[in-house]
Amino acid sequence: MNVDYLKSVNVMKVMTVGILSVFLGLVSSQIVSDNTMESMEVTPKIEIAEIPSSFSIFKQVGCDKYVNVFGVNIFATQNTPEDKLSHATSILAQYLDNDEDGIPDNIKVLSHLVSRRVFIIMPGTEAEMEQLEMEIVQEEGFHFGQGLYGEETKPDFLVDGKINAPDEWYYDGALEEILHPITDHGYANAYPDVFGTRRGSILANCMDAARGGYFEKVPKDGPKSGYPEEAWYHYTDETCEYGCMISEYIYWALTSILGTQDFPGRRGALKVEWELNTRDLVKTRDISVYELLTDPQYKFPTKAPDGNYKPSAFPVTVVPIIPIKDKE
Repeated sequence: MNVDYLKSVNVMKVMTVGILSVFLGLVSSQIVSDNTMESMEVTPKIEIAEIPSSFSIFKQVGCDKYVNVFGVNIFATQNTPEDKLSHATSILAQYLDNDEDGIPDNIKVLSHLVSRRVFIIMPGTEAEMEQLEMEIVQEEGFHFGQGLYGEETKPDFLVDGKINAPDEWYYDGALEEILHPITDHGYANAYPDVFGTRRGSILANCMDAARGGYFEKVPKDGPKSGYPEEAWYHYTDETCEYGCMISEYIYWALTSILGTQDFPGRRGALKVEWELNTRDLVKTRDISVYELLTDPQYKFPTKAPDGNYKPSAFPVTVVPIIPIKDKE
């Protein structure tokens, strides 16, 4: 499934291992100073609008719709249906404001997302994504992007708390692709020693245990796709390096805890890569990551986003803007 992760790299229209390393360097960019230079006021109000002049570069690459979600921007092309764009924006809002009180749950994480001008771009299809000239977006200073295709966005996957999957492969791609930038650019930078996408972070140590040891690259020998017998996470795509492996690992763990991987046939479909597709399996076999992702101090979601965001209030929240230095 590394093709999904590489969509964040594909925002820059690059798919090689070397460029992936550069991208992961961007993910690891650090704070220049803890001093707040400015701030942004955000609200839970969500509406599809025309692209503002300050983001005109996205018009140049073919986008014609825009939504601001707590300061994180989503851009979509004409080929992306509005119902799928609306669904994606609600998924993002529910990841950031899981209790739906209108206030982002973790301002520190949101501050890092907003400070890096994190964005999500939604073409209709993967083929359309490959045609977008995203190099000019990068040249304008928008480095932290994530791709989500309209064709993989499935608003009918989770309705009223019930999964509606006709087979074991049916899944709402928005649940994965929108989570990646939140963990890679938000949590990894807000808590680098805990969630950093590098060896030695607490999350990385959890992943090493899940893979049966430390592997900078995919191992060649072992009973589980090259990994030791005791491994329950065995990602095999050789273009996915260590930081990428961490990004995929936290996605599998969190969505399994939230229950979106728990439906008939799903465990068998995932077992080549991930064995713990339910909350109980993560809780009993990957105790360290379960405790980490359910630790209330980090304010991860406790219920699965369903794309039906209904805030109970519409307060204004002030989000600090942090000076960022890109490691390029």
